Amino acid sequence: MSQPELWVIAERRLAHIEPTTQQLITKAKSIAGTTFKVVTILLEAPTDHLEDELTPYAPDEIRIARDERFPTATDAEQADALAQLVATDHPNTILFGATITGRSIAPRLQAKLQTGLTADCLDLRFDDDTLVATKPSYGDNIMCEIICPDRRPQMASVRPNTFVAHPATGTPTLTVVTVTFHPVERLQITATTPVVNTATTVSDASRVIALGRGAASETTITTATQLAEKLGGRIGVSRPLTDQERFTHDDQIGQSGNTIHPELILNFGISGAVQYLVGMQTAQTIVAVNADEHAPIFDVADYGYVGDAPAFMTALLEQFN
Repeated sequence: MSQPELWVIAERRLAHIEPTTQQLITKAKSIAGTTFKVVTILLEAPTDHLEDELTPYAPDEIRIARDERFPTATDAEQADALAQLVATDHPNTILFGATITGRSIAPRLQAKLQTGLTADCLDLRFDDDTLVATKPSYGDNIMCEIICPDRRPQMASVRPNTFVAHPATGTPTLTVVTVTFHPVERLQITATTPVVNTATTVSDASRVIALGRGAASETTITTATQLAEKLGGRIGVSRPLTDQERFTHDDQIGQSGNTIHPELILNFGISGAVQYLVGMQTAQTIVAVNADEHAPIFDVADYGYVGDAPAFMTALLEQFN
């Protein structure tokens, strides 16, 4: 009897694979055990060979459907192609990145398959062959475990940077399959303009200055802005600071905001509620400054300082100057 398949849908961003794909492959391999076969599904043009960006992460198989129209295909056209593959291969589980593209394609595929989709997950595991997807709910005050016991395939999308991608040993099998491309006549992508990545969002930044209630004054925010410029980074905030006009949901870190994986995050005046921690705990280096020595942020910090956050920030900026 063949192994049930756990699919990761590869997402392209212009001419490359969107990094959430590799993150999902790593997670899929960690929860698949010996029960599931991890298969990455790739829709690409015949000349693309984006599988080269997936091979180092060693899924069991990379299953490729090729058509010269896939690079400019609409979300509806991609969902149609994926539905054809599902009808042929009958996977147990399908994973998407909860990106702009993934959040559009996944529910379209779900509707075609009449199955369950758990969106914006923060963790995944299996109970036998049932996917248990963890996500925040009820105003982000609790974490819910959601299952789809009666329908297959079961589907989930996962926020970018929730997991960390790790290259793995092993050589995946490459399989080319055939699908019929069904154009959607009422909508066509005529051009795509690349945007230069200047870390304009906190989720893209490799260095983050994170501010909480204990560092919310105008003077402190000005100092933080100068420090971010010195570090070549970006300011992020905990949820309470999004009530200020100068910050938006795009700046927020945490369950109801962005999940980030920077090289360095400096947390000023943030106590470290669980809703915040899940959004930044995979950062490579975590620094915390807080006046409360019992603040939960110190439990995940690599380096901590108990004291006044604005004063520490000012002293640090003086060192750079």
